[in-house]
Amino acid sequence: MAEPSTNKTRLRFDRNEIAGALGDLGTFIPLLVGMVNKCGLQLAPALFFTGVMNIASGLLFRIPMPVQPMKAIAAVAIAEGLNEAQILAAGIATGFAVLLLSLSGLIDWLTRAVPKSVVRGLQLALGLKLVIKGGGLISGTGVWIGLDSIGLGVLCSLLVVAVYFSKRFPGALIIFSIGLVALLLDRPELIGATKLGFSWSLPDLTSGHDWVEGLWRGAVPQLPLTTLNSVIAVCALSCDLFPKQSASPRRVATSVALMNLITCPLGAMPMCHGAGGLAAQYRFGARTGGSVVFLGAVKCVLAAALGGSLVVWLQAYPQSVLGVLLAFSGLELAMVCRDQNRRGDFFAMLITAAACFATNTAIGFVVGWIAAGIALFFAQRENHSDTTLS
Repeated sequence: MAEPSTNKTRLRFDRNEIAGALGDLGTFIPLLVGMVNKCGLQLAPALFFTGVMNIASGLLFRIPMPVQPMKAIAAVAIAEGLNEAQILAAGIATGFAVLLLSLSGLIDWLTRAVPKSVVRGLQLALGLKLVIKGGGLISGTGVWIGLDSIGLGVLCSLLVVAVYFSKRFPGALIIFSIGLVALLLDRPELIGATKLGFSWSLPDLTSGHDWVEGLWRGAVPQLPLTTLNSVIAVCALSCDLFPKQSASPRRVATSVALMNLITCPLGAMPMCHGAGGLAAQYRFGARTGGSVVFLGAVKCVLAAALGGSLVVWLQAYPQSVLGVLLAFSGLELAMVCRDQNRRGDFFAMLITAAACFATNTAIGFVVGWIAAGIALFFAQRENHSDTTLS
């Protein structure tokens, strides 16, 4: 991880911090379960080391800096069937590339060079994608009434809206608790089937084929997303939410690099920080690093105590409830884009978001950067004409 922050903000562990810690589970749980079920990733080390990095991030950054699965690697792994070694190789390769960007200082140059309107466009696209993903989880249940249904998703959504502006009632904690109660009512046999114990074996990373597959199919599509969303966008969002404690791009990049280089060889899933996770945790009450320290401690305890049997609980947790958490987290991320009120900036933001939807994050970034340059050119030309006429 990066060097310790000089900020001495006191960590809090009140109900709002605890609720905020749950705000990112809508992204974390589905991707983790998918890689465990479809790719053979070991749950116990993946959960344990994610928890360790949660604790480290909370202590170092002093804000609710999230630790999330690398989304591009996770999506490719689940959709195309990468195995455990290929997933871990992709994480190590991405970590090494990000470390080079950080040590060379290129990450600082990239941060200064990228227009804010383009960053906002990335945040808008990612936020809306989270909303769509959340809605898909809710509608995907296929039934209107039940303990995991569209009706339950609608009810939880109305509850989130009802407590949206309340600091007294933490929405994520209420919604997560409803999901847990629904799970136990629907599957009470899970309690008896749960066994204590920690299951872990070191992964085999000696196959050259796995390294090639992990690099080209996992790391290559992940690197642009890590650079843009896990470094540039999350730093921009931290400036908006915590102007006195904002994270620097170089420290965040170093953190992302080291946590993958250290933990992926031990069996952890590829991890990053993300703007969506920070927005989610902030939306549901997190204001200090205490939220992610708490979350990390819970993950470590659950991994050590329950090991592999915990995957059954994750598989059975109501998808409609996870969808609500994910959708409202996306809304919070998208709402930070409302500061782009100049015509040219708004244009570049929308072009960036549209290109991300039509293609992918990397291509959307390039298209948005070009659009921002064009908007700046015409804005300067118009100002020059006005000056000449006056």
